[in-house]
Formats: sequence, C-alpha cells, structure tokens
Amino acid sequence: MRDVYSCIDLGTNSIKIVVCEKVNDNFNVLASVSSPSKGIKDGFIIDSKASVNSIKVALKKIDDMLGVRVSKVVACIPSSQCKMDIVVGSCSVIDYNEITGSDVSNCLLDAIKGMDFSSDELVSCMPIHFTIDDNKSVSDPKGMKGSTLDTRVVVSTTPKEPLYRILEVLKLAGLETVDVCFSSVGDYFAIKDRKYDDLVGAIINIGEESTNVSVFNKGIQIKNSLLPVGSSNVSKDISYVFKTSLEEANNIKEKFSMALASYADSNELYKANMEDGTVKELNQLGVSKVVEARIREILKLTKNEIKNLTNREIRYIIVTGGLTELAGFSNVVEQEFGFVAKVCNITTMGVRHNKFSSSYGTIKYFDDKLKLRGKHYNMFSKDEIDAIVSVDSSVTNENMLSKVFGHFFEH
Repeated sequence: MRDVYSCIDLGTNSIKIVVCEKVNDNFNVLASVSSPSKGIKDGFIIDSKASVNSIKVALKKIDDMLGVRVSKVVACIPSSQCKMDIVVGSCSVIDYNEITGSDVSNCLLDAIKGMDFSSDELVSCMPIHFTIDDNKSVSDPKGMKGSTLDTRVVVSTTPKEPLYRILEVLKLAGLETVDVCFSSVGDYFAIKDRKYDDLVGAIINIGEESTNVSVFNKGIQIKNSLLPVGSSNVSKDISYVFKTSLEEANNIKEKFSMALASYADSNELYKANMEDGTVKELNQLGVSKVVEARIREILKLTKNEIKNLTNREIRYIIVTGGLTELAGFSNVVEQEFGFVAKVCNITTMGVRHNKFSSSYGTIKYFDDKLKLRGKHYNMFSKDEIDAIVSVDSSVTNENMLSKVFGHFFEH
C-alpha cells in the first residue's frame, strides 16, 4: 500500500508545501515548494484575503510539479500558544488477547474523556508510555497480549479562535485539513533519532519575525516559548548600518553574507543599491560582522530561555530555520552552546534546506501517529497516486476538527 502525504507550513516570509511518499519506512519527496506569503505573521492569519491568495499561488506551483491537485493536507500551526497537560487513560483489550490499534485509540480516547475543550482545541495526544496488565512500560503495545491497557499521555491544546481562522483560510484556498501539528513537533520529527528517545533536549527554530524554543523529553514536547526576534532583525541591522532598503538588505543577507565573519573575504564585494538611489560596494567581511553579531545575540537569548524553561540537563540542542543555512552558522552555534548543539541537517532529496524542517517533519509525525493506531490514510486517490509516481519522484523543488480526530479515535 502506497502512503502519500502532503503538508503545508504557513510562514511569515514563505509558504512551504511538501508532498512525500512513504516507501519501506523511507520518505521520498515527490515535490516541495517555498512560495512568498502575505497576510501571515508567525503562523497566524492577519489578513485572510491576502493569505488565501498566497496559498493558492503556492498550490498552483505544487500542483504543476505533481501533475495532480493537492486537496488534503496536514497543517503546521504555531507552537507559541500551546498548553500541555499530563493525563491517564485505561481500557479493556477488545478480544482479551492481542492488542490492536483500536485498543490504542480507545485508551487514548479514555485519557481525554472529561477534559474541558470549551476554549481550547485538542491538537495532539502524545503517549509517554503504555502499561499492559500493570507490567513493564512499552512505547507501542500492538501485537502484545493482555486484558487491560493503561497509558500516560501529554495532551496539547491551543486556543480555538486563531486555529479555526487558519483552518478557514485553508478551506477557502481549496484545502481540507486532515490533521494539525505544532511546528515545533514537526521540527523534532525532522531530526528524530533513537539516540534522542531517552534524552531531554531543545529545538530552536529561528523564524522570520520570531524564534521558537521548545524543550523535549523522550521525544515529547513539554515546554515552549517564543522570542520576538528572528531572521528579519538581521536584515534590519544590515539596512540600518549600510543604508539600504530592507529588500536589498535581505538579498545581501541571503546571497552574500556569512554567519561567521572569519569565513568572510574582505576582498569579496557586493554592489548594493542604497536608499538614496546610489550604488555602493560593500565588502563581505564588514557585512558578516554585522550579521554574526545579531546571530550571536539571538543564540544567547535562546540559551537563557532554555534555562528559564527547564532545570533539567539538556543533552542535545538542534537549531533550524532558513537563517541556519548561512555559511559558518554551525560554527557559531558550537561556540555559543558547545558540542551539545548542532544545526539541523536534513539529507532527504527535495527538502535539503532547513526552511522545510517543520513541514517535512510534520509528515513524519503524521505517519508515526497513524502507525501507532494501526491505520493508513492517503491524501490522494489511487488514480492520483499513479499519476504522481509517473512523474519523476526526485523533484527537488460545528467543531472543525471533529472529522480529523475521527480518523484516529473512531469516534
């Protein structure tokens, strides 16, 4: 059975859409696009009309690449307003013999029974562990035998109004949202590895206007914070120091600057358009000193924020976001945090850029969620999948959520 998934990530600067096919536990990217966005700030909708138009443009690009229309997606949503609680659930095994995905779903459903969702919407139920007949804990009980299944679960919620606005905009753009995922969880799944399963760590995503800091324990998000500084501050610094427009400063940042000034060449020049209409040559070393100073400030702020979020020993730190693609960024990260930290490195063809970490990781999260519940879900029909795979697969470039959770809880 072919599993083909699509995800959309609404960013301040760009909209990312990724379509993947899962083959033998590997995720092959069939298409990915990053398209300019308007009407969106930090993942929230501030102008519905502008955001709908931006999404439609991005959809047109991905549809042209695939040869079929993307109509269903998992949506990345902002982590900044997430709330987390630990609850417990229990159920009797249906056939009193072998535990199935239905038993897992029933156990998770029991865990959220009685919770108040009047102002907040359920986003995820992440099981910490399962216990069979009061014996040892396991992460996936399917196939095991027992009569009673218990679980401890981290339940994540977010305020309804901003979430519903995102879903409504996606609907107006012609998309059905089959599930949602916090962008920070997507970032974790983009780098998910067994070596992190038993550790406490942090994920830092430097966005356009803000930086998200999340703490994970055994692969489950337990803390989150948003800092009001991001990649755009680097552009603003360049604009202020060298008297260029913000648009030109952004070009200088992305195409010319280095994250570590010692990597720069003082003889390398960039002809920049000044605000007064003149053209001035900037040397790479001078520009990179400005860029490095702001990057170090952002990393220092995130370092302090991690300390504010948890007293536990942090065993790993992963830094992601488009800004981390600047040459020398990994060296700055190592200097600020030590060897415990590194820059995200996605090796999958088609999404080898850290701006795709949330959207690509969200697809892996969605698949993991389905697998735990013993389910399959395709976002494309068989005919559409056949049409997609005929395209070169190495392409590089009411309660609105009731239906969503019906897929997983059979409720």
